[in-house]
Amino acid sequence: MKKLVTLSFIALGFLTSTAQTTEEVESVSNGPDLKHWAIDFGAGVNKPVRPLSSGAFTNTPSLYQVDLGVRYMFNNKFGVNADFGYDNIEGDKESIDFQSDYYRFTLEGVVNAAEVLGAREWTQRFGLLLHGGMGVSFLKGSEPVETETDHMLNFQAGVTPQIKLTNSLALFGDLSILGHVRQDLTFDGVDRGTLRGFDGFLVNASVGITLYLGSGDTPADFAESPINAKVEDIAAKMEKMAQENADDDQDGVPNYLDRDNNTESGVRVDSKGRAIDLNKNGIPDDMESALDSRFATSSDLQTAIAGNNGANGNSKNLVKQLINEGYVNVYFKFNSTKPATFSLGAINTIVQYMKDNPSATATLTGFADEIGSPAYNKNLSERRAKMVNDVLTAAGIDASRLSHNGDGEDASVDKNSAEARQLVRRVTFRVN
Repeated sequence: MKKLVTLSFIALGFLTSTAQTTEEVESVSNGPDLKHWAIDFGAGVNKPVRPLSSGAFTNTPSLYQVDLGVRYMFNNKFGVNADFGYDNIEGDKESIDFQSDYYRFTLEGVVNAAEVLGAREWTQRFGLLLHGGMGVSFLKGSEPVETETDHMLNFQAGVTPQIKLTNSLALFGDLSILGHVRQDLTFDGVDRGTLRGFDGFLVNASVGITLYLGSGDTPADFAESPINAKVEDIAAKMEKMAQENADDDQDGVPNYLDRDNNTESGVRVDSKGRAIDLNKNGIPDDMESALDSRFATSSDLQTAIAGNNGANGNSKNLVKQLINEGYVNVYFKFNSTKPATFSLGAINTIVQYMKDNPSATATLTGFADEIGSPAYNKNLSERRAKMVNDVLTAAGIDASRLSHNGDGEDASVDKNSAEARQLVRRVTFRVN
């Protein structure tokens, strides 16, 4: 019985400490998003343990007992409860015949064990409340003789598992024990007890339903800890900062400042992450020099065309020669089937040639660099060729004049050079 008293005072102590820390959890206790009030309706069985007269006993358990609780939660951890109850106490058929009426009122502190123990982190539907406190009880025998009412002091402690149905309703079970001080009448109402101190002991078990009241959206019993909510908010902000400050294209400019987050590796960029293109021709300067070292420059083409026109006036043959010898290509970013912006000029060259030569046909061949498996690169090269084929047909070239295939990896360059690998991620053309 001393443990019962200790548990009751611990619950009241929690209640006192809650009042002192209300300001710390103001966002929960005063927030409009919580339902602080709850009404508990329960009914079940009881078991009077002592005192009973000789030969008097009840069923185990015995019907019936009912209770009504009005609860207010200061926050999602602590609250208070006013509990009203009635027990009907009758003798078993093999016992002496008796009937008594027992009434109680108890003021308790409530601890949300699910939140305090951290269970709320893995369940939002199940709860567990601990309650304990003290109050007054009244016992009156009605059979075989009516007795005077016995007034006593009670100490109650219990545990209440919960299942949330909605934000307004929950089911609960409850197991409570009550100890009495100065109980002079036995539970059967026949004798006067002679013991002093804790001379009464009663167990109640019930099931019932909880109705949550208030303008909030969430019952305080099942609310998330304000600290956890703050931590999650900070974590989300930190994640956002990490993403913004990341540098996906490794150009030295964080994502949140980068206007072009897909620049090629090794290409110099300005403060906004855009590839430097001083001559404004759509080709990054660092890539232009690499392309010029392998392919003819625009000035070379113009000189060659002018010279060929002077010789025989047949510039179309020269364009065909340049296309078939690999001077006109469409380039791609790493692991991409989207043509690089600066390659639109090459596509336009093919479109113009095909339109100027209505009987001409073209074969498109895709390539990939050596990064990745041969099977994957074969498929990637085919998809690149198909993508350019689709662009040409969208530009007005009849699909019957085009064919496409993929040759997989081009191992003609140094695999360890990012700039060199850029040159082989391409689609080439052959026209006739």
